[in-house]
Amino acid sequence: MLTALPSIRDAPTPLPPTVAPRGRTAAVFFALVVLIPVVLVAAVGTGSVPIPPGEVWSVVVAHLTGAPPADPLADQIIWQVRMPRVLLAFLVGAGLAVAGAVLQVVVRNPLADPYVLGVSSGASLAAVAVLTLGGTAGAGLGAAIGVSGAAFAGAVLTLLLVLALGRHQGGLHPSRLLLAGVALSYLFQAGTTFLQLRVSSNQLAAVLFWLLGTVGGAEWTELLVPLALVTAAMLWLLGQARRLNALHLGDDAATSLGVDVHRLRWWLLAVAAALTAAVIAVAGGVGFVGLVAPHAVRMLIGPDHRRLLPAAALTGGLFLVVADLLGRIVVAPLELPLGVVTAVAGVPFFLILLRRNGGAA
Repeated sequence: MLTALPSIRDAPTPLPPTVAPRGRTAAVFFALVVLIPVVLVAAVGTGSVPIPPGEVWSVVVAHLTGAPPADPLADQIIWQVRMPRVLLAFLVGAGLAVAGAVLQVVVRNPLADPYVLGVSSGASLAAVAVLTLGGTAGAGLGAAIGVSGAAFAGAVLTLLLVLALGRHQGGLHPSRLLLAGVALSYLFQAGTTFLQLRVSSNQLAAVLFWLLGTVGGAEWTELLVPLALVTAAMLWLLGQARRLNALHLGDDAATSLGVDVHRLRWWLLAVAAALTAAVIAVAGGVGFVGLVAPHAVRMLIGPDHRRLLPAAALTGGLFLVVADLLGRIVVAPLELPLGVVTAVAGVPFFLILLRRNGGAA
């Protein structure tokens, strides 16, 4: 269980220079609260067998109240197939968005996202190793823990390695963290590519689909770990919102406000990496959500993390549900991986951010 960090000295909550009007913040949250259930119902009802929104709601209400479903076939499609998929997409998007918002403060880089530390590459290498070497000798451990377990383990080991390489004079240096993460990403991507060259075309298709991200075939049991981690991380991070605001102002300003910057950075990195690892393990490599969602919210309501974190989580979840929905209908009956859809939206946004920041990291 996460322990509390030393409290900031009694002082007004430190905020970055730009704070959005309260009316705009309320409007953003209201729009999200209205849009999310509408989009979720639309996503559940869309597929090879279209289901009207009213029937979707009736199945959900029946399960929540314990009443027998009116249509067993619709109940199976909605509750057993589509609902877990849609909810998993929302959880994955929320986790990535929150991790991205935190990392952009921790590494002092507005273009950072959950994959900047190489966590995704490490998870992908471990998962692909299980997918491609599952039938070989020595892969017994990978077969035992499965693809998701291997991905989570790979992400955690990568984080530990990045933290070790990012240490400088007893603390974590943002530039060293970034450089270590980039270097390890290239190394792990090379290993992943090598493993792909050794497999058959049938195996390669499964590997590529996982690497680009998917929530297809999701089951209710797969939601438990992401739900627990996203909820726990969000609650803890909201408790650290004042410290995040102080850290956003710079290490010197945060230290003057009584924040133990080095310890806080360790904790924030651990929480962000745990979120990233948990969602990668169940959805594969989904890019750009952690970049797009926090910045979109920050542009609308400002950088106060008391509001930014929950709004980013809702926006990231909504964004990935829409991406999954588009991936299912754009080239139906084929299905696009999540990473393809998010990249179409994420790359232009990334380039706009580069232009706004004058090309500086």
